[in-house]
Amino acid sequence: MSDQNTTHFGYKQVPVQEKAKRVREVFDSVATRYDVMNDLMSLGIHRLWKRHAIELSGVRRGQRVLDLASGTGDLAYRFSGLVGPDGLVVMTDINAAMLGEGRTRMLDRGRVGNIQYSLVNAEQIPFESDLFDCVTIGFGLRNVTHKQNAIDEMFRVLKPGGRALILEFSHPTTKPLSKVYDAYSFSVLPMLGKLVANDSESYRYLAESIRMHPDQETLRSMMEASGFERCEYFNHTGGIVAIHRGYKL
Repeated sequence: MSDQNTTHFGYKQVPVQEKAKRVREVFDSVATRYDVMNDLMSLGIHRLWKRHAIELSGVRRGQRVLDLASGTGDLAYRFSGLVGPDGLVVMTDINAAMLGEGRTRMLDRGRVGNIQYSLVNAEQIPFESDLFDCVTIGFGLRNVTHKQNAIDEMFRVLKPGGRALILEFSHPTTKPLSKVYDAYSFSVLPMLGKLVANDSESYRYLAESIRMHPDQETLRSMMEASGFERCEYFNHTGGIVAIHRGYKL
Protein backbone atom coordinates (compact mmCIF):
# COMPACT_ATOMS: atom_id res chain seq x y z
CA MET A 1 0.00 0.00 0.00
CA SER A 2 1.28 3.43 -0.89
CA ASP A 3 -0.86 5.15 1.75
CA GLN A 4 -3.91 4.55 3.91
CA ASN A 5 -6.30 5.53 1.10
CA THR A 6 -5.04 3.12 -1.57
CA THR A 7 -4.32 -0.57 -1.81
CA HIS A 8 -3.01 -2.95 -4.44
CA PHE A 9 -5.18 -4.57 -7.07
CA GLY A 10 -2.59 -6.77 -8.66
CA TYR A 11 0.27 -4.40 -9.38
CA LYS A 12 -2.02 -1.36 -9.62
CA GLN A 13 -2.81 1.01 -6.78
CA VAL A 14 -6.54 1.68 -6.41
CA PRO A 15 -8.67 3.46 -3.81
CA VAL A 16 -9.37 1.18 -0.85
CA GLN A 17 -13.13 1.42 -1.32
CA GLU A 18 -12.85 0.23 -4.94
CA LYS A 19 -10.92 -3.01 -4.46
CA ALA A 20 -13.83 -5.22 -3.39
CA LYS A 21 -15.85 -3.98 -6.39
CA ARG A 22 -13.01 -4.77 -8.77
CA VAL A 23 -12.53 -8.24 -7.29
CA ARG A 24 -16.26 -8.91 -7.72
CA GLU A 25 -16.00 -7.87 -11.37
CA VAL A 26 -13.12 -10.30 -11.92
CA PHE A 27 -15.11 -13.24 -10.58
CA ASP A 28 -18.32 -12.16 -12.32
CA SER A 29 -16.34 -12.53 -15.52
CA VAL A 30 -14.87 -15.98 -14.83
CA ALA A 31 -17.56 -17.65 -12.69
CA THR A 32 -19.02 -19.95 -15.34
CA ARG A 33 -15.59 -21.23 -16.42
CA TYR A 34 -13.97 -21.22 -13.00
CA ASP A 35 -13.75 -24.99 -12.48
CA VAL A 36 -12.44 -25.67 -15.99
CA MET A 37 -9.76 -23.03 -15.58
CA ASN A 38 -8.71 -24.42 -12.19
CA ASP A 39 -8.12 -27.83 -13.74
CA LEU A 40 -6.21 -26.40 -16.69
CA MET A 41 -4.09 -23.97 -14.68
CA SER A 42 -3.00 -26.52 -12.09
CA LEU A 43 -3.13 -29.64 -14.30
CA GLY A 44 -5.63 -30.97 -11.77
CA ILE A 45 -3.21 -30.71 -8.83
CA HIS A 46 -5.54 -28.28 -7.03
CA ARG A 47 -7.58 -31.33 -6.02
CA LEU A 48 -4.60 -32.70 -4.06
CA TRP A 49 -4.03 -29.34 -2.35
CA LYS A 50 -7.66 -29.21 -1.27
CA ARG A 51 -7.64 -32.84 -0.14
CA HIS A 52 -4.73 -32.10 2.19
CA ALA A 53 -6.52 -29.04 3.57
CA ILE A 54 -9.54 -31.23 4.37
CA GLU A 55 -7.29 -33.73 6.15
CA LEU A 56 -5.64 -30.97 8.19
CA SER A 57 -9.01 -29.53 9.22
CA GLY A 58 -9.89 -32.46 11.48
CA VAL A 59 -13.58 -31.83 10.82
CA ARG A 60 -15.88 -34.45 12.32
CA ARG A 61 -19.54 -35.40 12.38
CA GLY A 62 -21.84 -32.85 13.97
CA GLN A 63 -19.45 -29.90 13.73
CA ARG A 64 -20.02 -26.44 12.29
CA VAL A 65 -17.78 -25.22 9.47
CA LEU A 66 -17.56 -21.75 7.94
CA ASP A 67 -16.07 -21.79 4.44
CA LEU A 68 -15.12 -18.28 3.32
CA ALA A 69 -14.60 -17.45 -0.36
CA SER A 70 -16.16 -20.80 -1.21
CA GLY A 71 -16.27 -20.22 -4.94
CA THR A 72 -17.88 -23.25 -6.54
CA GLY A 73 -17.63 -25.20 -3.30
CA ASP A 74 -14.88 -27.82 -3.56
CA LEU A 75 -14.09 -27.57 0.16
CA ALA A 76 -17.70 -27.10 1.25
CA TYR A 77 -18.77 -30.22 -0.62
CA ARG A 78 -16.26 -32.36 1.24
CA PHE A 79 -17.06 -30.76 4.58
CA SER A 80 -20.76 -31.44 4.04
CA GLY A 81 -20.05 -35.14 3.80
CA LEU A 82 -17.86 -35.10 6.90
CA VAL A 83 -20.20 -33.23 9.26
CA GLY A 84 -23.21 -35.32 8.29
CA PRO A 85 -26.88 -34.45 8.85
CA ASP A 86 -26.22 -33.25 12.41
CA GLY A 87 -23.56 -30.77 11.33
CA LEU A 88 -23.60 -27.55 9.33
CA VAL A 89 -21.49 -26.02 6.57
CA VAL A 90 -21.96 -22.32 5.83
CA MET A 91 -20.79 -21.68 2.29
CA THR A 92 -19.97 -18.03 1.64
CA ASP A 93 -18.53 -15.71 -0.96
CA ILE A 94 -18.43 -11.97 -1.53
CA ASN A 95 -19.41 -12.57 -5.15
CA ALA A 96 -23.04 -13.46 -5.91
CA ALA A 97 -22.22 -15.06 -9.27
CA MET A 98 -19.66 -17.39 -7.72
CA LEU A 99 -21.96 -18.28 -4.82
CA GLY A 100 -24.75 -18.99 -7.29
CA GLU A 101 -22.49 -21.31 -9.28
CA GLY A 102 -21.53 -23.08 -6.06
CA ARG A 103 -25.14 -23.49 -4.93
CA THR A 104 -26.16 -24.92 -8.31
CA ARG A 105 -23.27 -27.34 -8.20
CA MET A 106 -24.21 -28.50 -4.69
CA LEU A 107 -27.82 -29.10 -5.70
CA ASP A 108 -26.74 -30.98 -8.82
CA ARG A 109 -24.59 -33.26 -6.66
CA GLY A 110 -27.33 -33.86 -4.11
CA ARG A 111 -25.81 -31.87 -1.26
CA VAL A 112 -28.79 -30.47 0.65
CA GLY A 113 -29.94 -30.18 4.24
CA ASN A 114 -26.71 -29.32 6.02
CA ILE A 115 -25.46 -26.45 3.84
CA GLN A 116 -26.40 -22.80 4.12
CA TYR A 117 -25.38 -20.00 1.73
CA SER A 118 -24.49 -16.42 2.57
CA LEU A 119 -22.96 -13.43 0.82
CA VAL A 120 -20.09 -12.52 3.15
CA ASN A 121 -17.21 -10.07 3.14
CA ALA A 122 -14.46 -11.88 5.05
CA GLU A 123 -13.50 -8.61 6.75
CA GLN A 124 -16.95 -8.34 8.37
CA ILE A 125 -18.25 -11.84 9.07
CA PRO A 126 -21.93 -11.51 10.08
CA PHE A 127 -21.97 -14.31 12.65
CA GLU A 128 -21.66 -14.34 16.41
CA SER A 129 -18.39 -15.06 18.18
CA ASP A 130 -17.31 -18.54 19.26
CA LEU A 131 -19.69 -20.28 16.83
CA PHE A 132 -17.70 -22.51 14.46
CA ASP A 133 -15.45 -25.51 14.99
CA CYS A 134 -13.48 -24.79 11.83
CA VAL A 135 -13.10 -21.78 9.52
CA THR A 136 -11.48 -22.11 6.11
CA ILE A 137 -10.65 -19.81 3.23
CA GLY A 138 -9.37 -21.36 0.04
CA PHE A 139 -7.68 -19.17 -2.57
CA GLY A 140 -9.54 -16.11 -1.35
CA LEU A 141 -7.41 -14.29 1.20
CA ARG A 142 -5.20 -12.67 -1.42
CA ASN A 143 -8.28 -10.87 -2.78
CA VAL A 144 -9.22 -9.35 0.58
CA THR A 145 -8.45 -5.65 0.99
CA HIS A 146 -7.47 -5.77 4.67
CA LYS A 147 -6.14 -9.27 5.24
CA GLN A 148 -5.40 -8.80 8.93
CA ASN A 149 -9.02 -7.82 9.53
CA ALA A 150 -10.19 -11.03 7.86
CA ILE A 151 -7.84 -13.15 9.97
CA ASP A 152 -9.04 -11.34 13.11
CA GLU A 153 -12.63 -12.16 12.13
CA MET A 154 -11.79 -15.81 11.52
CA PHE A 155 -10.38 -15.97 15.04
CA ARG A 156 -13.41 -14.24 16.53
CA VAL A 157 -16.04 -16.61 15.12
CA LEU A 158 -14.13 -19.76 16.06
CA LYS A 159 -15.01 -21.68 19.20
CA PRO A 160 -12.21 -22.14 21.74
CA GLY A 161 -10.39 -25.22 20.52
CA GLY A 162 -11.37 -24.49 16.93
CA ARG A 163 -8.96 -24.20 14.04
CA ALA A 164 -8.57 -22.06 10.94
CA LEU A 165 -7.06 -23.09 7.63
CA ILE A 166 -5.86 -20.76 4.90
CA LEU A 167 -5.20 -22.43 1.56
CA GLU A 168 -3.56 -19.95 -0.78
CA PHE A 169 -1.05 -19.43 -3.54
CA SER A 170 2.25 -18.52 -1.94
CA HIS A 171 5.93 -18.06 -2.76
CA PRO A 172 8.16 -20.72 -4.38
CA THR A 173 10.97 -21.87 -2.12
CA THR A 174 13.73 -21.91 -4.78
CA LYS A 175 14.87 -19.30 -7.32
CA PRO A 176 14.87 -21.68 -10.32
CA LEU A 177 11.26 -22.68 -9.62
CA SER A 178 10.33 -19.04 -9.07
CA LYS A 179 11.65 -18.10 -12.52
CA VAL A 180 9.76 -20.92 -14.23
CA TYR A 181 6.61 -20.05 -12.28
CA ASP A 182 6.85 -16.39 -13.27
CA ALA A 183 7.19 -17.29 -16.93
CA TYR A 184 4.19 -19.60 -16.71
CA SER A 185 2.06 -17.13 -14.74
CA PHE A 186 2.57 -14.12 -16.97
CA SER A 187 2.58 -15.90 -20.34
CA VAL A 188 0.51 -19.08 -20.15
CA LEU A 189 -2.19 -18.07 -17.65
CA PRO A 190 -3.45 -14.98 -19.55
CA MET A 191 -3.42 -17.00 -22.77
CA LEU A 192 -5.50 -19.78 -21.18
CA GLY A 193 -7.84 -17.17 -19.78
CA LYS A 194 -8.35 -15.69 -23.22
CA LEU A 195 -8.92 -19.06 -24.90
CA VAL A 196 -11.17 -20.67 -22.25
CA ALA A 197 -12.89 -17.80 -20.44
CA ASN A 198 -12.45 -15.07 -23.06
CA ASP A 199 -10.79 -12.99 -20.35
CA SER A 200 -7.02 -12.58 -20.24
CA GLU A 201 -7.00 -9.59 -17.87
CA SER A 202 -8.64 -11.44 -14.97
CA TYR A 203 -5.93 -14.08 -15.12
CA ARG A 204 -3.24 -11.46 -15.39
CA TYR A 205 -4.69 -10.04 -12.17
CA LEU A 206 -4.50 -13.54 -10.66
CA ALA A 207 -0.78 -13.73 -11.40
CA GLU A 208 -0.15 -10.26 -10.01
CA SER A 209 -2.26 -10.77 -6.87
CA ILE A 210 -0.24 -13.88 -6.00
CA ARG A 211 2.99 -11.86 -6.07
CA MET A 212 1.49 -9.23 -3.77
CA HIS A 213 0.31 -11.80 -1.22
CA PRO A 214 2.35 -12.21 2.00
CA ASP A 215 4.91 -14.99 2.00
CA GLN A 216 4.60 -18.05 4.23
CA GLU A 217 6.39 -16.67 7.29
CA THR A 218 4.64 -13.30 7.09
CA LEU A 219 1.22 -14.93 6.94
CA ARG A 220 2.05 -17.13 9.91
CA SER A 221 3.02 -14.02 11.86
CA MET A 222 -0.27 -12.38 10.90
CA MET A 223 -2.19 -15.35 12.26
CA GLU A 224 -0.24 -15.19 15.51
CA ALA A 225 -0.99 -11.46 15.74
CA SER A 226 -4.72 -12.30 15.60
CA GLY A 227 -4.35 -14.64 18.57
CA PHE A 228 -3.93 -18.00 16.85
CA GLU A 229 -1.59 -20.48 18.51
CA ARG A 230 0.36 -23.51 17.25
CA CYS A 231 0.50 -21.84 13.83
CA GLU A 232 2.20 -23.81 11.09
CA TYR A 233 2.20 -24.10 7.33
CA PHE A 234 2.62 -26.84 4.77
CA ASN A 235 4.17 -26.08 1.39
CA HIS A 236 2.88 -27.77 -1.73
CA THR A 237 4.41 -27.90 -5.20
CA GLY A 238 7.59 -26.19 -4.05
CA GLY A 239 5.80 -23.42 -2.19
CA ILE A 240 3.55 -22.40 -5.09
CA VAL A 241 0.73 -23.16 -2.67
CA ALA A 242 0.77 -23.23 1.13
CA ILE A 243 -1.75 -24.33 3.73
CA HIS A 244 -1.59 -22.41 7.01
CA ARG A 245 -3.25 -23.77 10.13
CA GLY A 246 -3.77 -22.17 13.53
CA TYR A 247 -5.82 -22.90 16.65
CA LYS A 248 -7.93 -20.77 18.97
CA LEU A 249 -6.88 -22.09 22.37
